Amino acid sequence: MMQSFTHEILRDYEEKRNRARRQREDRLQEVYDKVPKIREIDEKLQKTGLTISRMLIQGVDDPEKAIENLEQKLDRLKQERAILLTENNIPLQYLEYDFSCVNCNDTGFLPNGQKCGCFKQQLITKGYSMSNLSNILEKENFQSFNLDIFSDEPFDGQPLTPKQNMMNILNVCEGFVFNFDENSKDNLLFYGETGTGKTFLANCIAKSLLDREKIVIYQTAFKLLEILEEIRFKNSDNREKYNLLFETDLLIIDDLGTEMTNTFTNSELFNIINSRLLSGKKTIISTNLSPKEIMDRYDDRIFSRLFSKFTALHFFGRDLRWERII
Repeated sequence: MMQSFTHEILRDYEEKRNRARRQREDRLQEVYDKVPKIREIDEKLQKTGLTISRMLIQGVDDPEKAIENLEQKLDRLKQERAILLTENNIPLQYLEYDFSCVNCNDTGFLPNGQKCGCFKQQLITKGYSMSNLSNILEKENFQSFNLDIFSDEPFDGQPLTPKQNMMNILNVCEGFVFNFDENSKDNLLFYGETGTGKTFLANCIAKSLLDREKIVIYQTAFKLLEILEEIRFKNSDNREKYNLLFETDLLIIDDLGTEMTNTFTNSELFNIINSRLLSGKKTIISTNLSPKEIMDRYDDRIFSRLFSKFTALHFFGRDLRWERII
């Protein structure tokens, strides 16, 4: 998935470079028409540069002296050119390439071969656009997460208070992000009542990974199965959405249990979960269902994968949807 994004971004860079070349050619022609002498100088500069290249390749007697003489000629021509431009009120930068990024000249890579910052930013932007979470993550992230809204009072016979429990969950989630590139095969199952922070924590993880140039796809279980039904039964040729479910670095399936459950949905859901497990791709699933309800609703294969291959985190406490989270 990342590879396809990279190819798309590299094509964009190529278009930018081509556009910059065309614009420079237009400006050059404009200057040549106004000051023909500059064209003559540019032609001499080009010929002198080619002569130096041939000398380096073919070799000549006393090459250092010959090249030094030619370089002095180049300097005189450049100086004459600069004077002509100034005399005709033409800025020296006017004939330079107008690249959008001066660090990499719209190649995406720095001279040392590392990705330019603009390349990384495009990957992040592309990831956000594909995640379905762009606007939400401005508010829901680890920086805005507020532990103080969780109660420090015992709740429903649980051994930990909601706040203590959330501190443990938060540690697991931060570790999940920190170790994401490790071959740990970590996956997370968030389960518990509505309004206890499951979706918020999933979004926190999503933002952290998107900012690290990972590709994250978020779908509700209802929408996920809608996509699968469209492809399977309506002969949709939109395979990109389908492939993303298997190839994305992180797939978040929210609100498992809100979709219609039948043989088809059970089979497709298992296929996605199992395929991602086999390929080492990581998944987060959140649900309002209890383990017993998951066992009753889904077939044994799904239940087995969720509670043997996922770290199950139980969210509990009062409904916080009306609390001030940020």
